[in-house]
Amino acid sequence: MIYLIRRERFSAAHRMFRQDWSDEKNREVFGKCSNPNWHGHNYILRVTVKGEAAEDHGFVMNTNVLKKIIQENVIAKIDHRNINLEVDFMKGKIATTENLAIAIWNELKQPIEKEGAQLHCIQIEETENNSIEYYG
Repeated sequence: MIYLIRRERFSAAHRMFRQDWSDEKNREVFGKCSNPNWHGHNYILRVTVKGEAAEDHGFVMNTNVLKKIIQENVIAKIDHRNINLEVDFMKGKIATTENLAIAIWNELKQPIEKEGAQLHCIQIEETENNSIEYYG
């Protein structure tokens, strides 16, 4: 089994909050990440796919194809956007990095499988101290 990892970057704003909670309760649970005026991050996204190297070309998946899938299905929709307000695949979700990883998985799984590879892991680094890994 071979694992191929593609790194991409994006910048986005968000606010972690529940509309049915008071501002006080949101601050208690989410801290400064619940700032009503938003805050942002420079995220690092790592997408890991796995599979066997194809006999005819030697790839698990062509990296240019993987890049295009990530760019079209995720980066174009989220880079320099407000995750809460502008990102279709995050509508109705609390904008945590955990929920973001799950949503990105759901955006990428089918297009990657169409190329003959399997999606293995979504890793999102929100800050240099905090990152999330999701394995589906």
